[in-house]
Amino acid sequence: MSGPFEGMVALVTGGASGIGLATVRALRQQGARVASLDVNAGPIGEDGVLPLTADVSDTGSVQEAVRAATERLGGLDVLVNNAGIGAQGTVEDNPEEEWRRVLEVNVLGIVRVSRACLPHLRRSRAAAIVNTCSVVATTGLPNRALYGASKGAVLSLTLAMAADHLPEGIRVNCVNPGTADTPWVQRLLAAADDPAAERGALEARQPQGRLVSAEEVAAAIAYLASPLSGSTTGVALAVDGGMTTLRLRGPAATAAAAQPAAARS
Repeated sequence: MSGPFEGMVALVTGGASGIGLATVRALRQQGARVASLDVNAGPIGEDGVLPLTADVSDTGSVQEAVRAATERLGGLDVLVNNAGIGAQGTVEDNPEEEWRRVLEVNVLGIVRVSRACLPHLRRSRAAAIVNTCSVVATTGLPNRALYGASKGAVLSLTLAMAADHLPEGIRVNCVNPGTADTPWVQRLLAAADDPAAERGALEARQPQGRLVSAEEVAAAIAYLASPLSGSTTGVALAVDGGMTTLRLRGPAATAAAAQPAAARS
């Protein structure tokens, strides 16, 4: 495979499903050799992809996985901090234990993996880090207090890292997906009293009238990680169907939702 990542090595956390798996495939298709880190790595079964088991909430696990990835693939050029867990509820609803767990994974997970990878990234001529953030970091959504707090921290951390590591030649950016069609969202829908109505409500709150696909988010991650975007750093790229910035009137939103899937993809 050839492309902008030819000869480069990438590491993707949470790479076994959803946005992470789509990102692994996108980077591989564009020429990178990829290490996929996940708590349930499993065999991805694709040439040029190294599946590794790692828990981003455990420092030793992270260090061992990064060591294995860099030794077997010959260094590191791109880190995608994608691993994360969701949470629902207001500030009153989630117990402190759940707050600690979500922050351990969503925020400190990025810290642990980045710390382990930075010595290797400093040796790259085109080093980049991309963090998976969320639209909830910039837009208040109901019942997302804990999740929003964790992703707000990811946004601030991204900007601080971009400032700290630009002198070392390492670019740091993040993507802010809207509600994406991922396994986590599918589980939320399955648990709803009326899954079809709940999906319709999620689609309706995004101006384009549908959920974001994992592949669309992966394409944005690949763009930010690519050497072709060498002047892009400290950016939060929204992939949200206009959710953050657009306020369409009812008929326009309805028309968008009514388009055939092929026309909307």
